[in-house]
Amino acid sequence: MRTAIVYVSKHHGNTKKLVDAIAEKYEITAIDAMKHSTFDLSEFDRIGFASGIAGSKFYPQMRKIMKEKLPEGKDVFFLYTCGFKTNRYCNAVRKIAEKKKARILGEYGCLGYDTVGPFKLIGGIAKGHPDETDIQKAVEFYAGLK
Repeated sequence: MRTAIVYVSKHHGNTKKLVDAIAEKYEITAIDAMKHSTFDLSEFDRIGFASGIAGSKFYPQMRKIMKEKLPEGKDVFFLYTCGFKTNRYCNAVRKIAEKKKARILGEYGCLGYDTVGPFKLIGGIAKGHPDETDIQKAVEFYAGLK
């Protein structure tokens, strides 16, 4: 089964840490969407979308990529890092996936160091995250998809 994880990791590389840990243990294609804009996802059986969170949603770039590049009927999963946890971060990307008739396999989110906006004034939140436990849980989440 060919798997790609498309990711957008901007500020502190939080999301990239999760993707890199999965890529170290499993044979996946990791696509940095900030560096590569011309890629085709049709050859992959399973596609992960990994992003930081802004405005309680996956980054706008990731939502745009999903709308433009996600082929219909694929198996998908979501990874994200955030300053604080809630259950709504995947709502917008789930809707995009559903419109593409994708089968949603699951989602994993964890804390990630956040210094955006007002959090910069206090030195950030979720310092030290993702930590080794967060990263290991992301790898375990991926392993559970098989």
